[in-house]
Amino acid sequence: MDLQISVFLLFVLFTAGHSLSCYECSSVMGSCADQKLKTCPSGSYQCMSSTVVTQRGQISVKVKTKDCAVACQSGSMNFGISKVTTSCCNTDQCNVQDAPDPSTVPNGNTCYSCDDQSCSNTVRCSGTEDHCIKTTGTFGGQSLVAKGCASKSFCDATSVSSVQGISCCEGNLCNGAQSVTQSFLFLCCSLLSYFLLH
Repeated sequence: MDLQISVFLLFVLFTAGHSLSCYECSSVMGSCADQKLKTCPSGSYQCMSSTVVTQRGQISVKVKTKDCAVACQSGSMNFGISKVTTSCCNTDQCNVQDAPDPSTVPNGNTCYSCDDQSCSNTVRCSGTEDHCIKTTGTFGGQSLVAKGCASKSFCDATSVSSVQGISCCEGNLCNGAQSVTQSFLFLCCSLLSYFLLH
């Protein structure tokens, strides 16, 4: 019995001082070629890598990011003009590879999406996006709404953490059409930041 307790205490002693190390970078229009290794701060238990592609008319911007994360969910979201793919892992230096570009292969699901004028547009879901998502919030007294497709993992994360203003559903067009009054792009960026950094 004493041997078991001693082994347990040694295990706790050696693992308590270990900090996770992850790659860190941010790159627009390319891969994370200049990534640096960093020791994660206390409370960060995962490494993440994400690829965000935003399309406005003929202009397309691709942002690749890697960093430490408190909590992270692998999957993808598609808000019509902006798509994100996130890969998460929990061992040292496991985020060396860039997250893949968001899938363009439709999976048969369709959800409502928003632009600057309304939320009656539709977007075809792709890859692992098997749920519709709706986010609501206020900024400067204005009501903001964003809608699109999301992987089940993102939806599960919001239900576990009781995030306010985000809801998911299964089924084509289950996230309902509704008008939008203010900057949809601002709300999308806020939502993406939440999933990437929390």
